[in-house]
Amino acid sequence: MKRTDRLYTLMTRLKDGGLHRAEDLATELGVSLRTIYRDMDTLAASGVPVEGERGLGYTARATITLPPMNLTDAELEALHIGLAAVAASDMPEQADAARTLASKMDAVLPEDAGMAARSFGFATYPFSEAAQGFRHMPAIRAALRARQKLRLTFLDDTKPHDVRPLHMDYWGRIWTCIAWDETDGAFSSFRIDRVDTLRPLPGLFVDEPGKSLKDYQALENAKP
Repeated sequence: MKRTDRLYTLMTRLKDGGLHRAEDLATELGVSLRTIYRDMDTLAASGVPVEGERGLGYTARATITLPPMNLTDAELEALHIGLAAVAASDMPEQADAARTLASKMDAVLPEDAGMAARSFGFATYPFSEAAQGFRHMPAIRAALRARQKLRLTFLDDTKPHDVRPLHMDYWGRIWTCIAWDETDGAFSSFRIDRVDTLRPLPGLFVDEPGKSLKDYQALENAKP
């Protein structure tokens, strides 16, 4: 398993809010404890709100808002995209200002039960390529609203996949999409920055038993 894929797997495990022992994660992923410790340090440096310590276990902070206002997911996402774009620009002064602004925002983000966990810290390797996914986000959002199927290929898988996009989310600077993959006949949660080509398909889809977002969430909730 590539390190980027392993880090993404760890990130999704932490999202459930439970406490995960490093020993269990190492066994599941087939790596050493030292590797898990290094990966957790990388996730924390990449903006994933990791909590825990060696010997006890790891989890992710539950919830935050940005005082004095509450932000929707779309508003929070727009803030991050803007800061990330400026931070990656060839304007050194503005790029530095975007990074310091992100740090100041991190410093005032309290915990609150109304929002999912977020952080504005900028990603370190290997998540710096996440900005590549920005170009596909408008098309995926349009397909989500229209209930339109997409044909995708991925950077590490050139086989076309016809999918029904169900939900888009981001976590620790990585944007993901939950979909029903008609090519594989199973649910898929893929990183948008790994999408190589995207083409909307004609016709719309409707929810079918076993293929909806609620079905996906039920399967995830049933996992031990």
